[in-house]
Amino acid sequence: MKYFILNQASRLLFPALLVLSLIVLYRGHNLPGGGFIGGLLAATAFILVGLGDSMERAKELLRIEPVKLMALGLLVAVVSGMPSLLRGAPFMTGEWLPGFSLPLIGKVHLGTPLVFDVGVYMVVIGFALHTTFCLAELAYTEIKEHEE
Repeated sequence: MKYFILNQASRLLFPALLVLSLIVLYRGHNLPGGGFIGGLLAATAFILVGLGDSMERAKELLRIEPVKLMALGLLVAVVSGMPSLLRGAPFMTGEWLPGFSLPLIGKVHLGTPLVFDVGVYMVVIGFALHTTFCLAELAYTEIKEHEE
């Protein structure tokens, strides 16, 4: 543990950033960028843990390999377009369940655009973390070579 303050901040900010990413994901599914920006916020939470503690700890918290997360996200995004095909509409036409209300949340809209955004969310998290973990390992290897 190199940086005490960063480590403590990551412990506080990790859950807050994940919750914020889910809020942005849901609130933005009717607008451009919900899954993308939400995914960036979630990836930032893991990267913050990696910087404050270790990248190994961030990998443990992720619980899935980033490449597998990207593949799963891509699958979810593609599958989100299938219901429209089954109804005879063009691929990726939005299909919606009837709206309903929940206490404290209000009116809830669930449909294929949200499923697509969840796929994008997963792809963005996987890509950002795969890139970060690879760069961190490269930097660590470079440091070890210079020490020898």
